Amino acid sequence: MCELLGTARLPAFSVDGDYVIGGVFSIHYNTQKVKHNYTTRSEPLQCTGRSVILKISRVMVFAIEEINNSTKLLPGIRLGYQIHDSCASVTVAVHAAFQLSNGLDPVFYTGANCSKSSTVMAVVGESGSTPSISISHVIGPFNIPQVSHSATCACLSDKRQYPSFFRTIPSDQFQAVALAKLVKHFGWTWIGAVRSDSDYGNNGMAAFLDAAHKEGICVEYSESFYRTHPRSRIQRVADVIRSSTARVVVAFSTNGDMGILLEELSREPSPPRQWIGSEGWITHPDMLRFTFCAGAIGFAIQKAVIPVAASPVLTEFWEDAFNCRLEQSTKVELIPCGCVRSDNMVYKAIYAIAHAIHNAVCQETNSTPQCDKLTRTEPKQVLTQLKKVKFSQNGYHVSFDANGDPVATYELVNWQKSESGSIVLVTVGYYDASLPLGQELHMTKVQICVILSMYCMWQVPVSVCTDSCPHGTHKVLQEGKPICCNDCVPCPEGEISNVTDSSDCFPCPKEFWPNANRDTCFPKPVEFLSFDEVLGIILAAFSVGGACLAIITASVFFRHRTSPIVRANNSELSFLLLFSLTLCFLCSLTFIGAPSEWSCMLRHTAFGITFVLCISCVLGKTIVVLMAFRATLPASNVMKWFGPAQQRLSVLAFTLIQVVICILWLTISPPFPFKNFTQFKDKIILECALGSAVGFWAVLGYIGLLAILCFILLITFSMLIFCAVWITFIPAYVSSPGKFTVAVEIFAILASSFGLILCIFAPKCFIILFKPEKNTKKYVMNKNAS
Repeated sequence: MCELLGTARLPAFSVDGDYVIGGVFSIHYNTQKVKHNYTTRSEPLQCTGRSVILKISRVMVFAIEEINNSTKLLPGIRLGYQIHDSCASVTVAVHAAFQLSNGLDPVFYTGANCSKSSTVMAVVGESGSTPSISISHVIGPFNIPQVSHSATCACLSDKRQYPSFFRTIPSDQFQAVALAKLVKHFGWTWIGAVRSDSDYGNNGMAAFLDAAHKEGICVEYSESFYRTHPRSRIQRVADVIRSSTARVVVAFSTNGDMGILLEELSREPSPPRQWIGSEGWITHPDMLRFTFCAGAIGFAIQKAVIPVAASPVLTEFWEDAFNCRLEQSTKVELIPCGCVRSDNMVYKAIYAIAHAIHNAVCQETNSTPQCDKLTRTEPKQVLTQLKKVKFSQNGYHVSFDANGDPVATYELVNWQKSESGSIVLVTVGYYDASLPLGQELHMTKVQICVILSMYCMWQVPVSVCTDSCPHGTHKVLQEGKPICCNDCVPCPEGEISNVTDSSDCFPCPKEFWPNANRDTCFPKPVEFLSFDEVLGIILAAFSVGGACLAIITASVFFRHRTSPIVRANNSELSFLLLFSLTLCFLCSLTFIGAPSEWSCMLRHTAFGITFVLCISCVLGKTIVVLMAFRATLPASNVMKWFGPAQQRLSVLAFTLIQVVICILWLTISPPFPFKNFTQFKDKIILECALGSAVGFWAVLGYIGLLAILCFILLITFSMLIFCAVWITFIPAYVSSPGKFTVAVEIFAILASSFGLILCIFAPKCFIILFKPEKNTKKYVMNKNAS
């Protein structure tokens, strides 16, 4: 025999029926304290404080009456109900769950194992997550389905722990993600967080903080509180909010807990704060009296339109239950009648259970449902059918996923001040988790009332730990601070950032360089010695001037070619030397201008060959002089071994050697145009790469060898200048930056060329032009003799 222990608590409302649906709601929100003397049985808990949730129980009654009058859903079957008051107490809620399972009779089974079927097919409730968890632990093992209209804790989606739990309200997991996306939408990265110290608040806030972290949002503080905590605890939370730097506060709380906190904050108003609320309190009528929270924004359960059939009984019932007058139309919106949004969730829950029972006991015959109320039905069958339920009611789709959760949809509501100064709720958008990623949140109004200086203004406040980092800088985390707190550090040389709050800077491409603000890459200027710049013009002028000087000198010598001075200076080699000097002057022009493949090969080979030709002529003249001195000795016939033919051959031989060297250089690894990125970071040096360094230094070394040979054979001022110029050229060439390397090379060519022409030909031209009396054979002979 199975009998109840203790005193049965009678349901607040009950009606018999063929199938009974249970309900557990917080019709009252408190209980009287009971003193325990542990000598006698304690009196049952007494409920106090009427709650707005009383109306929810009337919605359940209305929905069941509506179904009982339906000819399409459960025709011929009458649903009953047992609605218990949990008094917002987990203990009372558990007691009610046991009674819904066992019934109210003191002796409810006379068999041996107390395994009779439940007295109810399903249970609707509870409102809170914590009592819903407790109820589920009681009725779950008996496979009695439970459909909650308001329990949102994400933990209840765990089918291993709560296999028979369903709900018509979305899980807080979805709301947490939605709140994080809302905060991110407004650019708030530095927030405070408060929560109810309950399953609803703790699990909801944990899910929100995880989603916020993924969105790059930082939390300055996270505080918990509960309405039964001592006032000192509530004061401490209020002081944290007042003293914080975060201007945005996310509150994941029930209306009972939130009312206590806002009451404490109203005693000493904090600086302006933007409140972000969960559905647990953001739409509750009692909260709207806190006008200092004007501008609060959050997610709410969708409003619904519940049709009221043209039945005098139902109309009278609805108007009596909700204290409102229905017009002639067949529909009325819940809110004008003073109902809370969760009424719609209860309405859906009743219809979902009714559809499950319908699918378990009814058969379709010629599109007409035939139901047998005598069919023995177990709660487990209703549980199986509830998992498959899919229907639409009042334009809203109802179904459950594998976790017993519905499709997550919310309204985005905003607290706005009316003309009278009171707070009104305005729907400003919606959130639909079934939409594609990034499109879930939709604002139906561009302007949302957000708080600023205690007034509702059309301006979004800023709540960040540190200001945004502008272009040209990147974020560096402050040591010991959250990731949203950072310093703005300028980008390193050669790198840019062109987005706000960049976490890193990016190097410009190889041929680009940042501007002064380091937010854009511009092409690097290409630098080479140009004919358009002053240095290029000066060097070109000297080059052309030197060539002209050589031509003028040649003209003077040609005009006076029969004069003793010209004849005495080996006129043939002198003209060849002046020709080579002209080429030396002109070859420097090939070093000016943008390098190309042909100019790079031409400039070095022309320079090498013309200078060897020049030095070969000087070397030939030097040998002639030395031979002339040897010819004065008795019985010397040395001049016949170095006559004009030998002189021409020597010049040709010396020059051919350089030609061979240049040909080998150009064949093996010729010079080529090259963009030098390494010498300067902010510009490109366009220059001629040597190709083979051995080839370049062989050409230069051969010129030096001939010059040194000339200098050794006969020390002259011209060769002294030539050697000095090229000895100093080497370190200057190696150390000169950019285009100045080319300028140094041109300068060496011009300096040595001018040195040769001035030292060798200037004195002779001076005599020819200005001292003709000295241009005689006698003077020349005396000069040579001396």
